[in-house]
Amino acid sequence: MIVIKGVAASPGIAIGKAHTVEPEEIVVSRIEILPENVRQEIKRFKAALDATYRDLDQAESKVLKMLGKEHAKLIDTHRLILSDPLITKDVARRIAEERVNAEFALSEALERINQAFEKIQDEFFRERRHDLFDVGKRLLSHLLKHEKKSLADARAPAILVARNLLPSDTLNLKDSSVLGFVTDLGGKSSHTAILAQSMKIPAVVGLADASHRIKTGDELILDGDQGLIIIHPSPEAVAKYQKARLDSLKEDQALDELRGVPAVTADGHKLKMMVNLDTIEELKAVAGLKPDGIGLFRTEYLFLNRTAQPGEEEQAKAYSQAAKLFDPLPVVIRTADIGGDRVAHLGFETPKNEANPFLGLRGIRLFLRHSDLLKTQFRAIMRASLHGKVRVMLPMVCALRELQSARRVFTQAAQELLGEGVQLPKKIELGIMVEVPAAALMLDALLAEADFVSVGTNDLIQYVLAVDRVNEEVAHLYDPFHPAVLRLLREIVETVHRRGKTVSVCGEMASDPKAAPLLVGLGVDTLSVSSRMYLRIKQIVRRLSMEKAREAVRLAAGQADSEAVRRALLSIEA
Repeated sequence: MIVIKGVAASPGIAIGKAHTVEPEEIVVSRIEILPENVRQEIKRFKAALDATYRDLDQAESKVLKMLGKEHAKLIDTHRLILSDPLITKDVARRIAEERVNAEFALSEALERINQAFEKIQDEFFRERRHDLFDVGKRLLSHLLKHEKKSLADARAPAILVARNLLPSDTLNLKDSSVLGFVTDLGGKSSHTAILAQSMKIPAVVGLADASHRIKTGDELILDGDQGLIIIHPSPEAVAKYQKARLDSLKEDQALDELRGVPAVTADGHKLKMMVNLDTIEELKAVAGLKPDGIGLFRTEYLFLNRTAQPGEEEQAKAYSQAAKLFDPLPVVIRTADIGGDRVAHLGFETPKNEANPFLGLRGIRLFLRHSDLLKTQFRAIMRASLHGKVRVMLPMVCALRELQSARRVFTQAAQELLGEGVQLPKKIELGIMVEVPAAALMLDALLAEADFVSVGTNDLIQYVLAVDRVNEEVAHLYDPFHPAVLRLLREIVETVHRRGKTVSVCGEMASDPKAAPLLVGLGVDTLSVSSRMYLRIKQIVRRLSMEKAREAVRLAAGQADSEAVRRALLSIEA
C-alpha cells in the first residue's frame, strides 16, 4: 500500500481502478518557408485561429448548459488569450520575417508568454498558464490536423490519472463516468480544479510523478478532502474509506441545514461568519450560503486578461451588484492586490528585473505609485455604497504613511463625488489587511487611522516563517501552527480589542477545520471563509466550547514547537 500526498483540489472520495492517460506529445519542427509561400502560411495560421474561435463558441455553449453563466467566463479568458497581440500579430510577423512555419512561430510565441507566467509568484495567477496551454494546444491541433482524444472514453467507472488536465479536458469528464482524477501538475486555484469542484468530481493534483507510478488497472483510493491517494489499498483501508464516503454524504445533508443558522458556539458565544468572494460570477452561489456578509471581495479578477484598465463604471457595476444583493449586510471590498508584473499589459511602467515579486511593487505600494488606479477604485466602491453597506480594505500595508496617503486619496475621491452631486453615506469604513509582520508589530499606530482590521494569514505566515508556500523545496515548512504564528495572532487580536475595534481573519486559516477553532479561541470577531468550506466551518464553530477553546489556546501559546501546539488544541471540543 503506497500513500502519496498532493494538493486537495476538489473534495470527495473515490474508490476504483485507475485509468492512466498517456500524455499527448505534439512535436513541432522548424521548417523554412519559401518567400512565395509566406502569404499562404499566414493564411493557414489565420484559418486555425478562426477554427479555434469556433471551438470556443462550442465550448461556451457546453459550459452554459452544464454549469451556468458564471463558469462561461472561463471561455472569455480563453478568447482574450487567443486575441493577445503576442499570438495574433507576432506569429504572423515571425512567419513573414523569419520565413518559418506557423506551428514553430506559434510555439515560440507561447513559450514567451509561458516564461512570463513562470515569473509570477502568486499561485492563483500562475495557474492561469494552464489556460494558455489549453488555447495553444487547440491552435496547434488545428494547424497539425491533429484529432484530440476524448478523456470521456476512459473505461468507467475509473479514476483518471494524468500528467496534467487542461480546463477543456475537465469539461469532457462531465459526460463520462469518471469517478475522480489525479494529476502530477496543477494547483487548487487552477480552472481545472475550479471546474472539478463545480462538477463535484473529487480531485487531487500536484502529485509530481503519480502518472509514472500508477498503471491502468491499479486499485486506487482518492481522498480529495485530505489531498492524498492510496495505491494498492488494503481491504481495511477500502472499508474505512467506504464508510467515510457514506458518512460524508450524511454530513453534506446536515451541513445544508446550517444555511442562515447563527454561528454560535455550544456554550453560547456568538461570532460573525462571512464568506470570501473571488469574482462577481460566484455572487449568487455565495449568497445562497446565507452568510453574515462578504468579508473579502477580491477585485484582482477585474484587472486580468485585458489590455486596458477597468473603468469606474465597470467596477461600480460589479461592486453594486454585491452591495445590493447583501444589503443590509456588510460587503468588504479589497482594493486589488496585484503586482507590477500583472499591469504591464495595462500600459503602466513596470519594475525591471524584479527578482522577488512577493517583496516588490504590489498591493497598496503599486496603487499609491499609480494613484489614479486607486482613486478610480475608491470612487467605484463609494458609488456602490449607495446600494448597501460597503467597507474598503487595503492590502499589503506595512507603514503608517502608506495608510495616511491612501486615506488622502480616499478623501479626495469622496469630495469629488460629493461635488458631482452623489449623496454618499456619512461614513464609509476604511480598514487594512494585516499580512506583513511590520503591520502586526506596529498595529497600535495603524489603528489610529484604520477603522477595522482583517488578518491575511496566507502572506503573514510565509513572511513570518520566510517560507514561499508555492516553492516545493520549502512548502512543507509553511505551518499555521508554528508558535511564532500563534503568538503574533494573539498579539494582533489583543491590540485591536484594546482599541475597541474588530478583527477578522480572511486567510486560509479561517477555512481550515483544524485551524478555525484556534482562531475562535483567540477571540477573533469574524471568520471570513471560502464558499466551499463555509458550512463545514460553521458546523465546527457550533460544536465548540468557547471556554475550552480559550483554555486550549492559552496552553498552546506557551508551547515551543508546532506538534505541541497541535496537541494542546486537541482538547477543543464541546
